[in-house]
Amino acid sequence: MDILTHGLLGGTLAQSCSRKSETRAATTVGFLAALLADADALIRSDADPLLTLEYHRQFTHALIFIPVGALLVALILWPAFKAFGRPLGFRRIYLYALLGCATSGLLDACTSYGTHLLWPFTDERIAWSIVPIFDPLLSLILGAAMLAGLRWRKTLPARICLLLAAAYLSVGWLQHQRAEEAMRATAALRGHEAEKLTVKPTMGNLLLWRSIYRANGVYYVDAVRVGGAARIYPGNTARAFDLSRDLPALSPASVLHQDIKRFDFFSDGYLALHPDDPGLLGDVRYAMLPTSTRPLWGIRLDMRQPQAHAQFETSRQMSREEIDRFIGMLRGKD
Repeated sequence: MDILTHGLLGGTLAQSCSRKSETRAATTVGFLAALLADADALIRSDADPLLTLEYHRQFTHALIFIPVGALLVALILWPAFKAFGRPLGFRRIYLYALLGCATSGLLDACTSYGTHLLWPFTDERIAWSIVPIFDPLLSLILGAAMLAGLRWRKTLPARICLLLAAAYLSVGWLQHQRAEEAMRATAALRGHEAEKLTVKPTMGNLLLWRSIYRANGVYYVDAVRVGGAARIYPGNTARAFDLSRDLPALSPASVLHQDIKRFDFFSDGYLALHPDDPGLLGDVRYAMLPTSTRPLWGIRLDMRQPQAHAQFETSRQMSREEIDRFIGMLRGKD
């Protein structure tokens, strides 16, 4: 989820549990504490571009990190509150920081990216895929409640907002179930037995979903709009990447081979070569257009330097035609 929504949720939750005299301080602490988990984005290496993928949404997003993160935030903010003459004790700061930190991993798990909630007990990346990574409606709900609570110094707006946010996430879960059922039925009509299937909301809405399923070594990418009735927009296909078949000359001892394995884990196995650039191995789960197999990101396969780390590349450009197609699908047009 985007960093602003993280802060809004953390601040709203802290505000909902605050005393009237501490409303502003609690909101500030909760807002800042909710941002701490994303500090893992600073873990990076110019020599190893995939390092940031391994650590993003890892230990700082784990449930076990919540009390530790709250302690770090409290230790940083307590002197600041004292310096500015704010009458807020360390225990109260820690409480609000704990509430703020508690939201980060759970909110990210609601998206499709994958979050190591149960680290270090398991490496499983949890992704419930019930809200998009950027959702302006959810941000608006949280922001309006936070501002109302700060204006009137009351906890009621924050509590109402949290109920609305929970209801919104429930709608996302329901839409996810509808989209998945529609795509399983579509795969069956095509005579396919889906070996693995993923549906995820497209950017900024819960109406239009991207579907990817694998059958007979091929990924089928479609869009499904779940409004009054499900509507399928057939998309492109891509042959699933097979390391031994597609790169038979690559040594298992090479750095590139290990990087492909690391990227495969990050992508949950959804790998395919770029349709227009066979030297780019992409994560099929993500694309700007929900029916496209042109990946949002991937790694460069440079067979001339198998002992060098793979370069990570992104592409977030959309043509005017693609934007129009996306809007048309979102509106339910033919």
